[in-house]
Amino acid sequence: MRARRTVTLLAAFVAAALLLAGCTSPVLVHGASVSVAASQAFFSYNPKTSYGNSTANSSIVSATNSQFNYYDNTPKLVRDDSFGSYQVVSRDPFRVKYTVRDGVKWSDGTPVDGADLLLAWAANSGNLNTRGFDASRYVDPETGQYTATFPRDVVHFDGFSGNGLQLVTKTPVIGDSGRSITLSYDKYFVDWELVFGVGLPAHVVAGEALGITDHQAAKAAMIKAIDGRAPGPLQKISRFWNSGFNFTSMPKDRALVVGSGPYVISKLVANKYVTLTANPNYVGDHHPQFETVTIRFISDPLAAVMALKDGDVDVISPQSTVDVAKALVSAGDVTVLGGFDGAYEHLDLQFANSRNGTFSNPLVRQAFLKVVPRQQILDSLVLPLQEDARLRSSQVFLPGSDGYAEAVKANGSEQYAKVDVAAARALLAKAGVSGPQVCILFDPSNPRRVSEFGLITKSAAQAGFTVTDCSSPDWRALLGTPGAYDASLYALRPSNLAVTSAEASFRSAEIGSTGIPSTESATNVSHYSNPKVDALFDRLESTGDPSAQRQLLAQVDTLLWSDAYGVPLYQFPSLTAFSTRVTNVTSSPLSPNVLWNIWAWKPVHPG
Repeated sequence: MRARRTVTLLAAFVAAALLLAGCTSPVLVHGASVSVAASQAFFSYNPKTSYGNSTANSSIVSATNSQFNYYDNTPKLVRDDSFGSYQVVSRDPFRVKYTVRDGVKWSDGTPVDGADLLLAWAANSGNLNTRGFDASRYVDPETGQYTATFPRDVVHFDGFSGNGLQLVTKTPVIGDSGRSITLSYDKYFVDWELVFGVGLPAHVVAGEALGITDHQAAKAAMIKAIDGRAPGPLQKISRFWNSGFNFTSMPKDRALVVGSGPYVISKLVANKYVTLTANPNYVGDHHPQFETVTIRFISDPLAAVMALKDGDVDVISPQSTVDVAKALVSAGDVTVLGGFDGAYEHLDLQFANSRNGTFSNPLVRQAFLKVVPRQQILDSLVLPLQEDARLRSSQVFLPGSDGYAEAVKANGSEQYAKVDVAAARALLAKAGVSGPQVCILFDPSNPRRVSEFGLITKSAAQAGFTVTDCSSPDWRALLGTPGAYDASLYALRPSNLAVTSAEASFRSAEIGSTGIPSTESATNVSHYSNPKVDALFDRLESTGDPSAQRQLLAQVDTLLWSDAYGVPLYQFPSLTAFSTRVTNVTSSPLSPNVLWNIWAWKPVHPG
């Protein structure tokens, strides 16, 4: 039996960030299976919507859908030329051409082509959306999903508008016999390489929305609707794109799980597990070696460790707690990797559409942040795992990155470094507010978050705040839902290292200087809006000099602290453990984390 190898939980992240070198031409091992534990259940095949935007969904979709590029575990951006290519074809005006490799197919055998690329632009640029439409009126506060049909004359794609693709205001041009698309930007965008990728299959979306069974006819109808910006068919297409792929159990219509990646969803049991099976129509370089992968939904991190011990799962990446670390020590013959994660814990306040309206007053926001026991949370919940852990004191810079130390010195975060009950009471008195109510949304199955909620509740009570429990198993779907809560406690897990990544959380509903209205981006769930912040992002988008980029982000950081947006708490420590049945498992600090290279996992046979 292989000797047990354990990497200390206090090791630097680089210990878990070794590239997989020398992996050549993997061959599918028929009958080979591996099981993985995931902390949250799958609930949407479209992680680009505000509802579906969750690592629980995007990690699985990363295995079932290929992209032009992806991050490895160092993390470094890697192009997947076996799927397609992209290149800048003009600097002024700025144009980028994307071409799908000949022979690439969806899992149902339909070619991936320019129609799919055009749909991705339409859904995520916001440029076809009806101006001034308020989609929040149609959201169920209990589930976070759209519950009512939009008016017949409204087109509304609930995509990632605001991440840079909104600058492509002209309809892209399809070429190369339908395999390519050229995006023309209104101005240069610094993160152009990260804003575009293939999403849902156009023939499925248009076919389901318009009732067209022939795949090519469905694509043609969708292209015609987008090119003509026809509100009738686009209203139906956008509605289906928004909500048609939300499901928690295996849909009767298997077209809803069509993908282009190494795996396809073959079984889904609500709140229990999802099974991925090798895609027979996959033609890229990421051929998997395990024929099936079962991802079991285990919310309790200690239960995940027990499942690993018992052999019910082979790979886990649970939330790091002292109890979990102790349990892994006695887990037997497993490999444990520890380090730092890209995700960070934070507490955000709702600026509008909250349950009690508490934080519409900036003085009340400042008062509440004065009594968040940040250091106590770190000392009791993180330091026992990670001796060198420190408070994160920037909303936009990763600790240790260029610009972080300089930003922290000037951003005003020191005002909230320690609990100051007297200052909080004085602010409430100045605001003329007595006994403010704060209902916090969080995951009730997460033991660390439950502890954080308890510490905040006790500390805030000293200043006169009444903190109540808005926790829900469906917390992720409720983020941004009007009337659901006053503050949210969760982790933000980045999927890329874009210079402008902070825009998604902090840009206002109006897209700055372009004047294009859109919904708030999928991660601006606090309804935060500051024109000065938007103007800084406008400048950042076209700034190529790293020093100038850091200066602009530092100014954004200062404004966020001045507005009492919320407080970042700490970077996550990470843990990944796997059994002797599998090798080549590593974890990335970016989403999809441990599943980033699932195609490279290799089965180990006894003897």
